[in-house]
Amino acid sequence: MTDTPAPLRDAATVVLVRDSDHGIEVFLQRRVKQMAFAGGMTVFPGGGVDPRDRDADLSWTGPDADWWSEILSTTTELAQALVCAAVRETFEECGVLLASTADGTFPDPATLRDDRGALVDKSLSFAEFLRLRGLTLRADLLRPLAHWITPVNEKRRYDTRFFLAAVPPGQEPDDSTSEADIARWASAGDALEAWSAGKHFLLPPTWAQLTEVARFATVAELLAAERVIEPIEPNVSAGQGLSGLAFVNSDDYFAGLGTTTPNIDL
Repeated sequence: MTDTPAPLRDAATVVLVRDSDHGIEVFLQRRVKQMAFAGGMTVFPGGGVDPRDRDADLSWTGPDADWWSEILSTTTELAQALVCAAVRETFEECGVLLASTADGTFPDPATLRDDRGALVDKSLSFAEFLRLRGLTLRADLLRPLAHWITPVNEKRRYDTRFFLAAVPPGQEPDDSTSEADIARWASAGDALEAWSAGKHFLLPPTWAQLTEVARFATVAELLAAERVIEPIEPNVSAGQGLSGLAFVNSDDYFAGLGTTTPNIDL
């Protein structure tokens, strides 16, 4: 641990869900090992807030930024940026676009491939993209899920809000991102079982969201559930690596992790 923790960066992550015969499925990605943060880990689409996500000149449907600021316990400006980052990062990382035309029609994301690339390389801001294509951000499709803060021993730290969203009709997430080498749907229960069997690795925030999703039988029930969003920042015991973290339900996490898993230094 260092005497001075790394600064926090605001971020947003979206848990995409759909119904299946095996329970609620979630869209998961395994980050390439070369990534500076969470390399090789199984995660949900998401990333850091772009300062331009704060641009208020955009069309917006659903709960406004004031509502989100209260739910997320932050300023109105940052609440808008977090919602914009959630929608933008989801489109960038897996091609699902939570935005529609004025009449509620969802565009075919395949027709916006060039715009997606411009968002990724930051030559186009999210607000500019929506204005250019006459699209409205669909905040009504998002639900607040959780708030996790990276432990103080990490070199890169994020203040991350997690959101839930069902995939809009006619859209399907893809694997067209350089940040992940595997992208797939899996039931929340299967993803947790595979983690416990050592087939992939879940950091505590990802494990916690999968555990929450697995509590519900249908997407409708999951989205309808009311939640109080409170920040979770794991406590750190120096020199103990992953096993030195303590957080809500951490005993359950380590029990599922098993004793044969190597002590991974976060």
